[in-house]
Amino acid sequence: MFIGHSARSYFADRIRRLLGGAPCRVQVAALPWRKGPDGVEVMLITSRDTGRWVLPKGWPEGNEKLWDAAAREAGEEAGIEGAVAPAELGRYYYAKAMPSGQAKRCEVHVFPMEIDRVKDSWPERKSRRRQWFSPDAAASSVREPDLADLIARFCRNPRATAA
Repeated sequence: MFIGHSARSYFADRIRRLLGGAPCRVQVAALPWRKGPDGVEVMLITSRDTGRWVLPKGWPEGNEKLWDAAAREAGEEAGIEGAVAPAELGRYYYAKAMPSGQAKRCEVHVFPMEIDRVKDSWPERKSRRRQWFSPDAAASSVREPDLADLIARFCRNPRATAA
């Protein structure tokens, strides 16, 4: 029986918690997309610490709905606005390096966001780059296999997933 990356990560986290391990920290991410002249395009941004390509993501604040937090992070980190689907596209896991040097396991809930405005000025413009990618290029540019799978799956039919 074949189990994909996402299912393996999900079950591994549940087993770790069952055995007394620390639960994952929850983050949210927007998967920014638009219809370009050659089809669907996905925006990725660089991380501030390593410069690798990632989705705009961060921590939910207070009682903020997860999709609203994803939209806020997209505005702060990438200077983009648009309609965020309240239905989660999926999740991926990664180890976030903390200032203490320790790594915290994070579970990132991903929400599709159809972009209708790209600002020239935004809060993190001096510490990040942003770029539009084809679906294949976006999937191959991210480090996490689960995220690459989410991007590829979403881009096959974004309207059906983002509805």
